[in-house]
Amino acid sequence: MGFEAWITLAVVAVMFVAMARGLAHPAPAILGAVVALLVAGVIDAKQAFAGFSNAAPITVAALYVLARAVEDTGALRPMIAAALGRTEGQRAGILRIGLPAAAASAFLNNTPIVAMLMRPVSELAEARNVSPSRFLMPLSFAVILGGVVTTIGTSTNLVVSGLLENAGQAPLGLFEITHVGLPMALIGIVLIAVLTPWLLPERVTPRRNLASADRDFVVRMIVDPAGAIAGRTVEAAGLRHLEGVFLVEVERDGDPIAPVAPTTLLRAGDHLLFVGQARTILDLRNREGLISAESPHLADIETPEHRFVEAVIGAGSPLLGQTPKQVGFRGRYQAAIVGIHREGQPVVAKLGEVKLRVGDTLLLLADPSFRERWRDRSDFLVITPLDGEPPGALVMSPKGWLAIGTAAAVVLVAGSGLLPILEASLLGAIGLVATGTISARAARDSVEIDVLIVIAASFGIGAAIEESGLATVLGREIVELFSGAGWRFVLLGLVLATVTLTEFISNNAAAALMFPIAMATAEHVGGDPRAFAIAVAVSASASFLTPIGYQTNTMVYGPGGYRFSDYARLGAPLTVVSVLVVVLTA
Repeated sequence: MGFEAWITLAVVAVMFVAMARGLAHPAPAILGAVVALLVAGVIDAKQAFAGFSNAAPITVAALYVLARAVEDTGALRPMIAAALGRTEGQRAGILRIGLPAAAASAFLNNTPIVAMLMRPVSELAEARNVSPSRFLMPLSFAVILGGVVTTIGTSTNLVVSGLLENAGQAPLGLFEITHVGLPMALIGIVLIAVLTPWLLPERVTPRRNLASADRDFVVRMIVDPAGAIAGRTVEAAGLRHLEGVFLVEVERDGDPIAPVAPTTLLRAGDHLLFVGQARTILDLRNREGLISAESPHLADIETPEHRFVEAVIGAGSPLLGQTPKQVGFRGRYQAAIVGIHREGQPVVAKLGEVKLRVGDTLLLLADPSFRERWRDRSDFLVITPLDGEPPGALVMSPKGWLAIGTAAAVVLVAGSGLLPILEASLLGAIGLVATGTISARAARDSVEIDVLIVIAASFGIGAAIEESGLATVLGREIVELFSGAGWRFVLLGLVLATVTLTEFISNNAAAALMFPIAMATAEHVGGDPRAFAIAVAVSASASFLTPIGYQTNTMVYGPGGYRFSDYARLGAPLTVVSVLVVVLTA
């Protein structure tokens, strides 16, 4: 292996570790790696930045606009209402929700599909006295499976299509991967429906905690030195028999006093730890003699104008590793943190001093415009109202038919070969803005710039792996490992490597890393390079083992009340079946 290959391997390894350990977000990590390889002379400027002139990121941007128009006009709401209204039983419910969601995901960005469905699916489950955890993870897995049915189903497919074009081959046709993706999706969704009641535990979700009387939310208050209860006992202060809330601990000078007896004397400055219904926080805040430990965090939060919302922290959030106190959460977001859920459990700590992690679900008391202000920002992966009427309920707006008609036209034009996917999607996006179906500002905000940077920069990584000879070396190693076993076993090794990689870094990055290796491997065994490329595209999206491997998995992680290991329970058999389908059909 030459010097340039060693440099490439070292840079890629550092990039991998940085992303896998959460030290850097995918966009700066991949772009930084490309710049390092450019400076080291492994690739030239044309190779490093070829992705920025490729059709893939532009196509993804146009499809984001299309998906946003469908979401804003409620074009999928009739489908949602029909699926949810007829659902009976868990397995039937998963099929009725999963199959239409997967079908929509084959042509639209899967993130807004999950965002639209999370609340109605959760409410349906609650109405039937079933934990939403039985439906939300299957929903995420279903849209992932739907995304591999067509080339526009996920950005990863378009990355591989662009890499093929960059390598001098024709880009993937709209339905060129369907012979692999469709059986994988159908078998996978049926398997999810069958296995979920057996393998996926019922978890108590934040939504259930908010509505129930269970003592699952933590509130810290301070005895006001100037208040009426300082110097009185717990019982005399009226804190003994509170409705829906329970005083579990008194913290004095850093030392806990628990259990708290009715005769415990309260002193000025004592921290009182209450556990109970989240809504009782307002009653405690208005109680004479108590002040919030999070002040001024809860200042000016009043019931009539504010609502409870769920906000999930994603992998790209600037809040990661920060505490609410450090970022000045209340002033920055005009919202109060009522509770933090992590791994299906409430965090028992001073909320302002909790370091936030990927998948944390914040229960917020916020004004009605909170979701609109932050929905297109990276701070929160998904924002879902928990009380009050859902915006627009399940009714489609008058321009919904125009949005869904445009989406159908894009699919028909691109699928028939009349226009390439790029031109069809751009015309669709422009038409939606021109007709006022979506505003120019909403169209701009819908495009996730970080994703486009990851896609474009990935081309430079792929070029370096190929140009340095690293792809040839690794491809030869895979072939030798399965020598004599046949090309499908070689393909199996490639697919397993891709599936493993995509659980630790973004699926786009995994596809970019494995693509040149797949091309070199196909050449070694005399296989069809397009079949190997399709196998990489589909495998890079088969992320079912962790909540951080795919964005929709992270979206449902906190709201579903899941633990990290829950994903492997259901995801492991689904991964095995997916790998086998890819190897047998590619």
